[in-house]
Amino acid sequence: MQNNDETCDMRGFLSFLILWILSIRPMSGSEMASEIEKRKGIKPNPGTIYPALAELAEKKAITFKNQGKKKVYSLTPKGKEMLKHSVNHFCKIFYDILSK
Repeated sequence: MQNNDETCDMRGFLSFLILWILSIRPMSGSEMASEIEKRKGIKPNPGTIYPALAELAEKKAITFKNQGKKKVYSLTPKGKEMLKHSVNHFCKIFYDILSK
């Protein structure tokens, strides 16, 4: 398994989903929660999503800009690289499941 400097935390796939969603476009935490709900059927609560965002920001995978009262998050070059490695890691793990 790769070091977490190269891949995102795959537990529950929340970090992976955040990186993937932000690869589409920058958005606020509440917008991301809505996008995650569309994919997983469950909307993450603020106590789940914001610690994940803080961890990704600490790893310099994402950054944010204040826009009024909300923060709008976006991927950094390091985040794009983490997503690329994480997608490859995901494919290696689930290839046989997805190819059936």
